[in-house]
Amino acid sequence: MRNWMLPLFLHLLSIGLFGLALQYGNQHYQWEEPLLLWFALSMIAYVFLRASKQKPIGFNGVRWSWNSNTNEVNWKIHLHQIIPEIPYALKTLAIGLLCIAAARPQSSSSVEDYTREGLDIVLSLDLSASMLSKDFSPNRLEASKEVAIQFVDERPNDRIGVVAYEGEAFTQIPLTTDQRVVMNGIAELETGLLEGGTAIGMGLATAVNRLKDSDAESKIIILLTDGVNNSGQINPLDAAQLAKLNDIRVYTIGVGTIGKARSPVRKVGNRFQYDWIEVKIDEEILKQVASATGGRYFRATSEDKLANIYDEIDKLEKTQFNVLRYNQKTEEFLPFALAAALALLLEFVLKHLIIRSPL
Repeated sequence: MRNWMLPLFLHLLSIGLFGLALQYGNQHYQWEEPLLLWFALSMIAYVFLRASKQKPIGFNGVRWSWNSNTNEVNWKIHLHQIIPEIPYALKTLAIGLLCIAAARPQSSSSVEDYTREGLDIVLSLDLSASMLSKDFSPNRLEASKEVAIQFVDERPNDRIGVVAYEGEAFTQIPLTTDQRVVMNGIAELETGLLEGGTAIGMGLATAVNRLKDSDAESKIIILLTDGVNNSGQINPLDAAQLAKLNDIRVYTIGVGTIGKARSPVRKVGNRFQYDWIEVKIDEEILKQVASATGGRYFRATSEDKLANIYDEIDKLEKTQFNVLRYNQKTEEFLPFALAAALALLLEFVLKHLIIRSPL
């Protein structure tokens, strides 16, 4: 076998191009028949077969040799050494590309279908004058609104409504998935919108009424108050039984420090006068309401504790998702097969119509 370093370079270039194509395939595709890639070793066998067939020929053919004893390079001779081997180098490349195509590279895409197990929540907030007590900063009502808004902001996948109550109760925001509407509705709440007093039973019953026709998988009420039920026609325990009959879980929160707090005692004009008043929360009733419906009672004596309570409720009532994932595979062998076909076509044209090498 004669020295044929220059023609060999063409075959090495073809093998290099095959390597790039294989690397691209590994990075972007999955192989359906990866074992067939081993047949790419036939490229090396083909190159050795080409080398074994070489023999000295005349000037019109090719004499593959390299004179290392001279510094003068005859580029014309070098071209006559390289050009006839181009078709065979193209065949080497075609062999590799066909092996890649035979291994069936495939691209995959997944489609995920999320379905939500519905969770409907109604926040029932006490707006009585005592919610202006200053044991929270700046007062109980503003602190409660701030924490409730944060709670809503962190639950984008749930329907949430808002009920407010004093001596009576009303629906501030019906159930909706529009977080911005709910948060704005909470921010607008203030005392004095209704007749004075604390109608816990009315606040709970109104919230139940908003949820009883819901077809959600889970329905919960978060009822917040700082006092004792002293108004309204509905007893809190009766409202709790109504919630239980409709599979509604109630979490109750008592807001207020232990001991005394600066609380409004009378209103002069448009301003309240404050005095130190003993904090009275009917915790026993709130515990019974929560227990009857499968919920829990919490006591918030500070802003931080109130925030922690909402965080705990958030963990207890996580929205569940069902995820259906569809994997779709697409055959990607065609570009490699077409590239191989193009290489073979060029090999035929060069070998039989242009170069006409006798080898």
